[in-house]
Amino acid sequence: MTLASSVVVPYAAYLRVYEPLAAFPEPERSHWARYAKRDDLPGVQDELRRSLADLLPVPPVAVPVHESSDAFVAVVDGVTCVCPWRTRLRGWLALEELTERFPASLLDAVLPPMVRRQAAADYEQWLERNPDARPWIRSATWHVPVRWFVLFADDEREYEKSYKGEHGPLLRYRTPMVQARRRVARGLKVLKDGLGEGPLIDGLVDVGRWLEEFHPRSLVELDYGGLVHAVPPGQLDDDRSAADVAEGLAALRDGDGERAGSVYQRLTERWTAVRGRQNAS
Repeated sequence: MTLASSVVVPYAAYLRVYEPLAAFPEPERSHWARYAKRDDLPGVQDELRRSLADLLPVPPVAVPVHESSDAFVAVVDGVTCVCPWRTRLRGWLALEELTERFPASLLDAVLPPMVRRQAAADYEQWLERNPDARPWIRSATWHVPVRWFVLFADDEREYEKSYKGEHGPLLRYRTPMVQARRRVARGLKVLKDGLGEGPLIDGLVDVGRWLEEFHPRSLVELDYGGLVHAVPPGQLDDDRSAADVAEGLAALRDGDGERAGSVYQRLTERWTAVRGRQNAS
């Protein structure tokens, strides 16, 4: 077994959209229809291992040469929905974020400038041919963005301490697209009335615009992904972040700033503790 196939890659959470087959044009629709019937569908760790494998060559492969033909599959009320990986597109987007977040000297040690320049040139050419492209998957490392929880209700929480086909526990939320959009709209109204402006509002506006790109009968999923390996089991049991966000929004709507502040502090402390593990030896 190779390193890339045996290592469990942790510490990232995901927001995914699964679209019904009817949302895809031909011939892509037929491809996904055949794909969904496979008995050997890959899981989350399979996607992560393939990404890790690209980092092993010297120089590393910053962005895959070819787009992935894989997807995650979910059946919702008898309707097959797929969430394309679009690994190449997400690689380009992630590389842009890295360039904005880290100094060039640090990036040079991981990805040589020549590799980054070529990836940027490839993305620019590709984008000219695909101006409306968007990923079906968003990711966040070492935390779950608070704005993501606005999309979900506590009773949509799924927690399994040992999940089949993956390593360790699973913690996720799933909701119909129509519910996610409705909650974004309601949440934005409460936040704008209560706070006026701020990064939480800007982030939620961005998520709302992203959701509008998809079929109205889609499924929206928040998956803690590898974060389940960074949080002690007892804390996973007690993590009701979607319920906390709903409580905070209700407090703001009622004009109870003290209670809203208390809830926000609880959320902040929870995720600060998780992010603190990033630098732990």
